[in-house]
Amino acid sequence: MTIGEAVRQRILELCRERLITVNGLSYLCGITQSTLSNLVRGRNQATVSTIKKICDGLEITIQDFFNSPLFENLDQEIK
Repeated sequence: MTIGEAVRQRILELCRERLITVNGLSYLCGITQSTLSNLVRGRNQATVSTIKKICDGLEITIQDFFNSPLFENLDQEIK
């Protein structure tokens, strides 16, 4: 799994845990619905700034965001 795939899955996982939609998350974190939708669909890559906004909206730390088995054993990005 790549880091981009892991980030997408983590966002969806956090939405499921909190029983909110991606649209609901966009409202909480101040990211446009289209930007967040494109991110979870794999059309865009998340920036650190975007991840920070998501964390702020969910009231979690960046460490909490990345504290998931999804981020273990990621594929090598440089080939």
